[in-house]
Formats: sequence, structure tokens, C-alpha cells
Amino acid sequence: MIEQLIAEATECDFKVALETKKPKSWLKSVSAFSNGIGGTLFFGISDDKEAIGLMDIQKDAEAISRLIKERITPLPQFILKPLQEEDKKILALEVSPGRSTPYYYKADGVMEAYIRIGNESVIAPDYIVNELILKGTNQSFDSLITNAIKKDYSFTLLEATYLERTGLRFEPSDYVSFGLADKNGFLTNAGKLMTDQHTVYNSRMFCTRWNGLEKGSIFDDALDDKEYEGNLIYLLKSGSEFIRNNSKVRFVKEAQYRVDKPDYAERAVTEALVNALIHRDYIVLGSEIHIDMFDDRVEITSPGGMFGGGSIQEYDIYSMRSMRRNPIIADLFHRMKYMERRGSGLRKIVTETEKLPGYSEKYKPEFFSSAIDFRVVLKNVNYDLVGGTHQVSYQVTHQVTPQDSKTSKVSDQILNFCIEPQSKKDIALFCGFKDLRNFTLKYLNPLLKSGQLEMTIPDKPKSQNQKYVTIQDK
Repeated sequence: MIEQLIAEATECDFKVALETKKPKSWLKSVSAFSNGIGGTLFFGISDDKEAIGLMDIQKDAEAISRLIKERITPLPQFILKPLQEEDKKILALEVSPGRSTPYYYKADGVMEAYIRIGNESVIAPDYIVNELILKGTNQSFDSLITNAIKKDYSFTLLEATYLERTGLRFEPSDYVSFGLADKNGFLTNAGKLMTDQHTVYNSRMFCTRWNGLEKGSIFDDALDDKEYEGNLIYLLKSGSEFIRNNSKVRFVKEAQYRVDKPDYAERAVTEALVNALIHRDYIVLGSEIHIDMFDDRVEITSPGGMFGGGSIQEYDIYSMRSMRRNPIIADLFHRMKYMERRGSGLRKIVTETEKLPGYSEKYKPEFFSSAIDFRVVLKNVNYDLVGGTHQVSYQVTHQVTPQDSKTSKVSDQILNFCIEPQSKKDIALFCGFKDLRNFTLKYLNPLLKSGQLEMTIPDKPKSQNQKYVTIQDK
């Protein structure tokens, strides 16, 4: 029975005995559970989940209730349950997630709010305390009125995008009804995040395309890096463009048509970026969204963990309910048809990725969160891991002697693509070049001279000793 109760508890702590002289050792978990998604404290059980039992369960129950009332403010909701495992008596303290956050531990003139990080209860940073205060007063960061006056700013991008995506004009009254400003003309934080000017310092996005599979020095190991700041719609478009510019759309020729094979599903990328923009914590000073692209994946990381506590790893994304940290921003993005209101964004990321040609279970997107951030990992479906070396889906069985890193990269792309005879034009387009003459001189001719490519004509029989893939010169 004890094992079943432990398994059912989303968060839990174990105490061999009730500590009354130093009750902070367990009361901080009461604070953390109340500030998060709730949890259960088991008294009379060791850390390895062995039942030890309590000597006087009635006395301990009274002490637990008294200490919670004296040391935790405001008073959290809790239930004490006596349990018995064979002849061992145990107490289970079930703490509910609180609505009047933050819940503080107070003693000796000090008040401290705690949160859960992993299986520990730690003091909440100031920005999390501020978010808990907003939550406890039924407010959100994006709904707070600022001292910025609407008439001092422009909203050209917002109004143009709204017209483009809805067919409706953004009327002056919409600023109030959508929660971007109050009746006196003062902007909310949501309104400031939608101005053409950069008025919210934390409204930033840092994007990096790394060379390989891990991060390195931005000066030595980054193939491309950009920093964007300002309007949320601008950040969404800029982030999407950065990922698109640093990924490829390969294709496979069939008998009557060709099949495009993009590295990532465009809709999945949009959903991941929208999720980062509307659910991130804007209170964290000096924070920004990070897009890190590697050969095999894209990682999109935003400040702030799961709103309401817990971690995404504990949830089933197909049944979890929608919880919005910034409801005004979320509502506006919904009106512009960037997202749905039903909490289906993470499911959409998975289902859109599943539609890609070449998809298999190993390319399923992954989601991670902690108390301080949230990360979405999209896998490159044109990447394969073979024998410990990274190769794209068109495998290379030969070596290229590089002249420089860019030439080497383009040469690899050509040889990867030419698994079957291809025209010069198709090869150039695949590698992202429009100037066919310069492309041929700089990239194709060296491969032809080295014997790694062979130029053929249609229907010409291949020689028995031909070692490398060929291109078809049309």
C-alpha cells in the first residue's frame, strides 16, 4: 500500500522521524509543495523507501499541524493520513497546490519562500517570488499597467500582421478590449511587448548555428549567429527565418515526381517558437530566448519553467491542460491564428514532425523543463547516426580533401546529394546557389578533376570501375 501511495505522489519527501527541534528540515518542503503542484511528506519512511515507523503517531500528528500553523504563512491546505505497513505506523502529509502564493516559511524574523528543483526544496529566487505574488493575486505580468502612454509608440507591425492574418483592421478600441492598454491610454506589459520600438529589455532572442553537435566558442565554432530584440511578432518571424536559412530542403527523385525532404517541419518550428514567446517568464532580468542549431537538432530554450510548477517530463502532452503564464499575449496570438487556445501546441509539434518524409520514432521531438527554463528539441530527420560518425541521410563513402571549411561543407553537400545522376542546376539549387557558372568553377570542377565526381551524359553506361556517384550534365 505504501509503495502504491508513493508511486501516485507527483512530488514526495521521506523522513525517518518527525523533527520538532529543527522543523525547517521538512517545513521547507511544505512551502515548496504549496508554491508548486503539491506533494506528500511521508514520516516514518527512510530515503530508500523502507518503512521504519513512528513511536507515537498521535503526538506527531498534533505537532505537524501545530508547526505548520505557526511557521507557514498563509496557512496552506493539507491532509494528515495515518497509515500502517505491517506493524509499522506511518504518517502521510498531503499538501495541496496553493492559490494564495507565495507560501513562506517564517522563523526568527526571517520569511523564505521555497520551490522544488528536482527532488529538493530550495529558496525561491526573487523573480520566482514575484511571479508567485502575481499568481496569488490573480494577476499576470502581461496584464500589469505600465507608465508608458500608447500615443508615444507605434504598432505598425502588429496592425499589418493582424490585417494580413485575419482580414480585419486593428481598431483603436481593440487595444483596450484585447488588454494591450487601459482606458486612460496607458499600455500594459503586453502592449509594450507589441510596440515597434524595443521597450521591454528582456524581449530578445539569441540564435546560433553551431558547427557540429555541441556548443563551443561563439568566435570559433559558430557558423552563424544573430541577436534580435523588440516586438514579439518580429522575434517570431526572425527566429523562423534563422532556422529556415540554416537548414536544408533535400529532395528525392521518383519516377514521375520528386519528394521534398526538409530537415524540420515548418509548422513544428512555428509552434515551438510561439510556445517560447507566450509562455516564457519576462520577469527574469537579463533573460532571452535561445535558439541553438546543431547538425542533428534545434534546441529552443525559454526562461521560466512550467507555469504552476512541476516539470514537463512528468506530464503526458496528449492529455495535459492548458496553463498560460501570459494570457493576454496568448489570446492575441490566437486571434492572429498563430496558435490554439486548447493547449495543443506541444502535440502539434509532434504530429507535424511525424508527417515529414523519412520520419521514425528516433526523430520524435523532446521536451524538458526545470524550475528556471523550458526547452524544446526538434530532431533533424535528414541526420543519421551510423557507427558513431554523423552522416546525413545520403551517406558518404569517400573522403574529401578540403580547401577551407566552407568549400568542404559544400563539397560534402554535393557528394551527399549525388547518390543518383543529377543536373548541374539541381545540384546548385540544392546547395543554395543561383550563379551556376561560379558554382561550377568553384565547387564542381575541383571534384571532377579529383575524380570524386564523373560527368556523364544521359543513358551512358557507367564503367565497371566507377568509384564515385555521377552527375548528369544537361
